[in-house]
Amino acid sequence: MDLYEKNGNILYILNVLKKYSDEEHKLSISELKEKINEVYGEDIDPRTIRRNINLLKEKFGYDISTYNDNKIGYYITNDPETDFEPGEIRAIIDTFSYSTFIEERIAKGIIKKCKNLQNIYENEKVKNYRVYSPKGRTNNVEVIKNIEDISNSILNKNKIRFEYWKYYINGDRIDKKIVSIPTVSPYAIIYDKQQFYMLAIKDGNNEFFHYRLDRIKNLQETSQKIAIHKTEKEIEEYTDTAVEIFSGNEVQIEARCDECLLGEVIERFGKKVKIKPVNSDTFQMSLNANPIGFKLWAMRNLDMLTIIKPDNLREEMKDIIKNAYEKYK
Repeated sequence: MDLYEKNGNILYILNVLKKYSDEEHKLSISELKEKINEVYGEDIDPRTIRRNINLLKEKFGYDISTYNDNKIGYYITNDPETDFEPGEIRAIIDTFSYSTFIEERIAKGIIKKCKNLQNIYENEKVKNYRVYSPKGRTNNVEVIKNIEDISNSILNKNKIRFEYWKYYINGDRIDKKIVSIPTVSPYAIIYDKQQFYMLAIKDGNNEFFHYRLDRIKNLQETSQKIAIHKTEKEIEEYTDTAVEIFSGNEVQIEARCDECLLGEVIERFGKKVKIKPVNSDTFQMSLNANPIGFKLWAMRNLDMLTIIKPDNLREEMKDIIKNAYEKYK
């Protein structure tokens, strides 16, 4: 055996323990020896296996249960600080399987990497998992790179420039076109309704604006420094009140809602919303929020709430209801 093969012994043992052992599948020394030979084509002496397992435990800190501990065999346990639990891996797999913000080929690659983190027994449980292609899944392969580049720009306090596209009607078909090539100061990446957004301020403006990451192409970090400083508190307060990912001034909004909306209101608006019970079937909510975004949310729950104020938003909702009624007469 040459020096390279000898030095590889500890890796052969570690990889076999990671992939082929757990608390329900303990491996004896003879089984470890056999599996190493099967997978790597190497014949390792049992004494060498025991010595290297002790080295993994004492020098590298791996939590390995031994025959002396359990009277059956050897297995490596998960480190709660560095290793994903099986349920966590499956949650990640499900997220990328159904998400619309990641291109399908990239989603499959991420899922494959997740499976490589597990042993063969956990992978057997998810062998039939597949990537679904929900309607609206993006075909923009730059989303992951956009996340990396925007994060670096925020860290470096540099502005970025990119192409931003939208859908439009072109005769009898739907096409895409670049609608702007802005230079912006990025502050945060936020997630809402299965989409990633960049929170930024466009050059020449002072207010936050949201850009969907899957509509950003050819993003480049510039050497221009971000001039407008925003604190974490300002960013958090804005994201808490920017309902439906719309930018613009906030107004105080009050609405009376049916009791069945209580859970959604608490989950959507969090600590920023004030809730006061009216009776066992109704409650009143108040918060500062973007009126356009709140209007869209209210329209989805039209039969379960009534906007009380501001008056202009209440009148706007009346007109929407009236116009909708006329269309269905």
